[in-house]
Amino acid sequence: MQTLKRPIAAALTAIALAGPAAAQDAPALDTVVATVNGDEITLGHMVAARSTLPQEYQQLPDDVLFTALLDQLVQQSLLSQTQEELSGMAEMALENERRLLGAAQAVESIVGEAVTDEALQTTYEARYAEAEPGTEYNASHILVETEEEAQALIEELDGGADFAALAEEHSTGPSGPSGGSLGWFDADTMVEPFQNAVEEMEPGTVREEPVQTEFGWHVIRLNETRAADAPELDEVRAELEDELRQAAVDARLAALQDDATIDRSGADSLDPAALSAAAAAEE
Repeated sequence: MQTLKRPIAAALTAIALAGPAAAQDAPALDTVVATVNGDEITLGHMVAARSTLPQEYQQLPDDVLFTALLDQLVQQSLLSQTQEELSGMAEMALENERRLLGAAQAVESIVGEAVTDEALQTTYEARYAEAEPGTEYNASHILVETEEEAQALIEELDGGADFAALAEEHSTGPSGPSGGSLGWFDADTMVEPFQNAVEEMEPGTVREEPVQTEFGWHVIRLNETRAADAPELDEVRAELEDELRQAAVDARLAALQDDATIDRSGADSLDPAALSAAAAAEE
């Protein structure tokens, strides 16, 4: 099956979309809930702190979570005030955090413009409604360890042996007890050598040569084929939304890179091992 590539942009998309929706008639984020030696802690600070918690902690009752977060922020303020300035590494971590949050905010804006009902409908129609219908296959197989075993089974089938009975007796695959039946599957389901073989066969026939995959040797019978119905939009909505998000972010990044001046010459003079060496020096 197809493996989706997930670049850094996808992670930024996830960050941008992770925050909870604002509640109606919620108090203003700049509402001051506490001061620590004059430093203000606002409701917005608490919301930001809440968003970094694991999901199971975010589900705690409001009265428990409110008190715990406020206590945490007060304690952090007290400890922070004992430091006149951040260490060099802490400053760099802060810069990285600002960079990440700024990127996530940009992604949120990009995605908001790209993932619309109109864009979803257009993408759906191009992918499914206006495309040629695909084919689904119903096949059975007998999986054995060696080519010799597979070829011997094919010869038995040529002599009139029952496929299901041979599968129940000889197949090492999980479909053996059900007579080797694999049921219905589409063109992207099976591993390539098996799928290619099935697509070349005529319904109602057994392939004359066994097919080898990483699982062993397959004796294949194609039972029947049918036209694959296009899925409803709601069935593939999440998939299409993800594709639109990724495409929009990738396009925006490509445009920004084309217009930017990016100089990586400093990295060229460093051995990649410098990353581990520098990290070890800070420990």
